[in-house]
Amino acid sequence: MGIDDVVVTRTIFNRFSKEFQDYFDVDVAIAGAGPAGLIAAQYLAKAGKKTVLFEKKLSIGGGMWGGGMTFPVIVVQKESKHLLEEANIKVADEGKGYYSADSIEAVTKLCSSAIDAGARFFNAISVEDVLLNKNKEVNGFVINWSAIEAAGLHVDPLTIRAKYCIDATGHPAEICRIVRKKCGPLDTKSGDLENERSMCADIGERAVVENTGEVYPGLFVAGMCANAVYGSQRMGPIFGGMLLSGKKAAELILKKL
Repeated sequence: MGIDDVVVTRTIFNRFSKEFQDYFDVDVAIAGAGPAGLIAAQYLAKAGKKTVLFEKKLSIGGGMWGGGMTFPVIVVQKESKHLLEEANIKVADEGKGYYSADSIEAVTKLCSSAIDAGARFFNAISVEDVLLNKNKEVNGFVINWSAIEAAGLHVDPLTIRAKYCIDATGHPAEICRIVRKKCGPLDTKSGDLENERSMCADIGERAVVENTGEVYPGLFVAGMCANAVYGSQRMGPIFGGMLLSGKKAAELILKKL
């Protein structure tokens, strides 16, 4: 059978156009497809909420892809290993409450689980601003192609509306920085981002779950972003806290919805 190049183009454009417009108005919008964003998307979609996730890079997974210093292995604790097992990720008992998993398997299966639950991912799209409602609550994202942002081109963005948003952009806490600059103080001691501290996994793993929550009306923080906003330690290639943070963010939003 011959291949018609224009038919291929039309097929891609038509399918993307149809699917993209289905997510202009959603229950929850997530920025960042790292471990916390993936788990949050899975649990929200599994609960029947229309969930869209935007990842600025081509690949999803955040820092989980590289494991520790590019060794494709991650570590989780007993309290969080069930989140990997639910996605059929093989988990090895390393003793003393530590469990290991293949980082590549973990990323791909967490992504697959979220998609199977009904979440929709769009990669290579950056969140450059937030949408506010008349009460000045965050109720959506202002988005553009990441290539446009990287090239520094002056091209106006588009907007999508969401009842709640999650900043799961990791260390940079990109959405929270935008909100602090343009919208007002965050729900932190100073009203500003407290910025992450040096590594201490024992503190950081507990803090990332404790810090997960609504940092500005309509905007939640999850994963390493939560510690960057509230000024706690980073934790390196142990991912249990970030997985639990994503689940907590989803649970808190589900209570509001």
